[in-house]
Amino acid sequence: MGESVQALLLEVLRLPYVQALLWGVGSVLAAKLMDLLVTRSLRRLARHTRTTLDDQIIDVLHSPVFLSVVLVGLAFAAEALALPETLGFVVQGALKTLAILLWTGALLRITGILLERLSRLADRVRWLDARTLPLFSNTAKVAIVGLAAYFLMLSWNIEVTAWLASAGIVGLALGLAARDTLANLFGGLAILVDAPYKVGDFILLDTGERGRVTKIGLRSTRILTRDDIEITIPNAQIANAKIVNESGGPWQKERVRVTVSVAYGSNIDRVREVLLGAARSVAEVSREPEPRVRFREMGESGLIFQVLAWIDEPVLRGRAVDALNTAIYNRLREAGIEIPFPQRVVHLRPEAEAEGEPPSSSPPERTTG
Repeated sequence: MGESVQALLLEVLRLPYVQALLWGVGSVLAAKLMDLLVTRSLRRLARHTRTTLDDQIIDVLHSPVFLSVVLVGLAFAAEALALPETLGFVVQGALKTLAILLWTGALLRITGILLERLSRLADRVRWLDARTLPLFSNTAKVAIVGLAAYFLMLSWNIEVTAWLASAGIVGLALGLAARDTLANLFGGLAILVDAPYKVGDFILLDTGERGRVTKIGLRSTRILTRDDIEITIPNAQIANAKIVNESGGPWQKERVRVTVSVAYGSNIDRVREVLLGAARSVAEVSREPEPRVRFREMGESGLIFQVLAWIDEPVLRGRAVDALNTAIYNRLREAGIEIPFPQRVVHLRPEAEAEGEPPSSSPPERTTG
């Protein structure tokens, strides 16, 4: 009786559907056991670390690991059923596709977590920050999705070499047809990596455009001028241009210079005092550092001084220069200090000289004051 039951049990176990059912149930149990032993053990270890990075990675890997074990069991179950060749190929391809998509999503999430964490370590990882994070994130996504597409084609027995050759030919044709677009793209990558400026900076290009950077894209950069006009500049052009970043350096402050001339004979110390007082009276001029006055040269028409004053941000330059010029003129006028200008005295010839007689021996006088 026992032998007959054992023989019957063996016969039942040889049935394809029973074997498939056992593979399915066994895979679920194995996945659950792995979750209990491996995942929970890793979580215990992660609790003893100071960072939450390992906890985030374990959370991401939990579902892919569990479902991958189940998918492996389902693959063996499909083989046990001895399905027709076409149907079996479709089932196996579908299971491989699910596994590839599952791990692609997990890798994308892990990559995002790692890059975001690295971007916070500005003192250690200088090449990755909040500005360059989108560049590396997009590059990583393209690489992961490309590998996923490669393995998907392999899982469905698609000839990869022919596709790569076709993609190369198409890419060459597109590259030749879109040279300017690619130049702008690489220019944008260079700007993001080299970082000659950032959004919010006040820049001046060698072509004369000056304004605040409002957007840095992969194809172009946009700046808003003081006339509230937005200018879009292709990155290929701006990458090869000389860029003056007025917001660069250790702070946002910028120094402006106003040149002024006073008449010869003026008291230099008094002139310095008046010019400093004028600079300090302007609200747009920063109190730290203090404005300065420099005696630059003895010019043709007068003594040349220069007022050096700091402003808190580049956008104030036009307003500050206007206020400085106004204050300097008014203070010099109140102090009785003459602002010289070129003067010329012209002697008219008498009528006799105009008719051909020798001109007067006295040359015309030229005076400046």
